[in-house]
Amino acid sequence: MFIDTHCHLEKKYYDDIYKVIEDNRKANIDKIVVSGCEKEEIKEVIEYAKKYDDVYLTLGFHPEYADSVTKEDIIWLKEIVSNNKKIIGIGEIGLDYYYSKENREKQIILFRNMLELAKEFNLPVVIHSREATKDTIDILKEFKLKGIIHCFSGSLETAREYIKMGYYLGIGGVVTFKNSNLRETLKELSLDNIVLETDSPYLAPTPLRGTVNSSKNIPLIAEELTKIYSVSIAEVSSKTISNTKVIFNI
Repeated sequence: MFIDTHCHLEKKYYDDIYKVIEDNRKANIDKIVVSGCEKEEIKEVIEYAKKYDDVYLTLGFHPEYADSVTKEDIIWLKEIVSNNKKIIGIGEIGLDYYYSKENREKQIILFRNMLELAKEFNLPVVIHSREATKDTIDILKEFKLKGIIHCFSGSLETAREYIKMGYYLGIGGVVTFKNSNLRETLKELSLDNIVLETDSPYLAPTPLRGTVNSSKNIPLIAEELTKIYSVSIAEVSSKTISNTKVIFNI
């Protein structure tokens, strides 16, 4: 069995949501944690969590919406989080300076608001950080929460800093890419610090790179970890599920 700690599940990506769920189950994916990152997406994924027992949620406004999220939107999200037991974390939230640094201050304000929400409800966070490592780490140190660094692909030094702060590294399809340095980084770290994710429909693992990803592909990522750590697939399953349960109350 496996848990996908981070994926996106929307009709704009998949023609048949029920088939996606069924395919996941056939691939021994026990649970999936679906991320809702903007208002309409949040409304949609809440319905899937109601319908499917194996769907859990992390909700939060992604930094790409920093220019448009209002105080009313944050109040709206707070009400949703307070009334839904399938919401097990706040995310994906964070900072993204890859496309633009012009709204840096707005991103930081939104990030802090989301972290305050997590603190208020004692929930873990799922962190998106792109070309914003220093600001991300500095802000996370203020809040002293726990959670996952989503789609981690940074340096060994950065990985150790996050781990020291109590965060786990979300490892997905990137670890299977030939041009990725992530394998070398992970060799210096313990499986105790890792959880599995797909970020589907993005970042399909090799040999499916370039196709629409889904949680059913988690075993391909797990297989890569068996090579890195010289352990069985059963051990990767057991350890990553155990790590996930430490973070999320599922």
